[in-house]
Amino acid sequence: MSRKKSTLFIVASGLLGLWLMVVTPALAATKEKVLYNFCKAQLCPDGSNPVSSLVFDAAGNLYGTAIYGGNSNCVHGCGTVFELGRVNGKWVYKVLHHFENNGKDGYYPAGNLIFDAAGNLYGTTAQGGTSQAGTVFELMSAKGGKWKEKILHSFEGGASDGSEPLTSVAFDANGSLYGTTFYGGAYGDGTLFRLAPSKNGNWTEKVLHNFDFNGQDGFSSRAGLVFDKSGNLYGTTVLGGTGGNGTVFEETRGKNGSWTESVLYSFTGGADGSLAVAGLTIDKTGNLYGTALAGGAGGDGNVFTLAPGKNGGWTFTTILGFDNEDGESPDGVLIFDTAGNLYGTTSGGGAYDSDCTYPGCGTVFKLTPGSGGTWTETVLHSFNSNGVDGYSPEAGLIMDASGNLYGTTNVGGAYGYGTVFEVVFAD
Repeated sequence: MSRKKSTLFIVASGLLGLWLMVVTPALAATKEKVLYNFCKAQLCPDGSNPVSSLVFDAAGNLYGTAIYGGNSNCVHGCGTVFELGRVNGKWVYKVLHHFENNGKDGYYPAGNLIFDAAGNLYGTTAQGGTSQAGTVFELMSAKGGKWKEKILHSFEGGASDGSEPLTSVAFDANGSLYGTTFYGGAYGDGTLFRLAPSKNGNWTEKVLHNFDFNGQDGFSSRAGLVFDKSGNLYGTTVLGGTGGNGTVFEETRGKNGSWTESVLYSFTGGADGSLAVAGLTIDKTGNLYGTALAGGAGGDGNVFTLAPGKNGGWTFTTILGFDNEDGESPDGVLIFDTAGNLYGTTSGGGAYDSDCTYPGCGTVFKLTPGSGGTWTETVLHSFNSNGVDGYSPEAGLIMDASGNLYGTTNVGGAYGYGTVFEVVFAD
């Protein structure tokens, strides 16, 4: 076990399952390629230090955010929205928006982007807006390849509204957006909110839940939300719960438009892990999958699943406990392939971890399900601080139709300010 990573923006009871995993020490037959190195010029006008996942458009182009850099008046740069487009078989980088600290625009985008059916992008900024408490924004594609930004909501903070959204928003079937904030709300411990569109183009925000540091509820969520088939929401909190080490929660929609929160699991900080930073992934049968940044048997974080029972209860099972050599401190959301394999990243650990400065090098890993509920882990790539590879990926992965994986690293690469990478499976 090595040094622990303090994740971005973090201020300081269920049945535990068996350790159902087998570690494959050898690397798989994969090849990693750096598609883009951030900060190619002084002051990083292209952006720097991405902490969010990527998203594809219908043509296979990549979109994402860089939390710092850009042509702006923030201390480290206010951040950018970027596109990596395929042109004649090559990847071409383009900045779609430079965030500004101007009292209206948001800045420091820490969350993932999402598309609507019309090809518009939506995301959040952790700070900025009219009250300097963060924003939800939309980027609309315009003529000539330009993009126009619209602020859908500026968070006010205080007791009536949340502040500092650190993750993505999610659409429901009616076109409303849902998300969480890390701070603010009635108890100052963050909120779960909805933004509903109106015919005149405006959006109306409503706080659906105020997280409360009361020994039961979780608080300080920096994870995106996921819907099940019935329209219920699921997410995680970094802190709180009965053990103080974070929670997995459900928000159930009522007939009168109300929402009711249920804490499905409270982390103890022991073998089950602690600090659930990433959001959840749901499979076809309603099982939830996620990661804990710390804790676990090796103290380096873990991968877990929560399975719903017939009586309304949920059973918690640890799938994998990291032990530095195979990775440490998983930050990102997990993804499935069509065969039911899970893929994810760790921001520390791996074969070259001793060569990296804080917070560590990191890995890309695969979990393959087997008989009897077992899972086999394979390390697909160990990041390296060799001046070529990026390292410390703080976000999850996306997969194209050919099964290739794409992601970002927070630091490293040719200029030291992070990369966009691809992992290709060899024949």
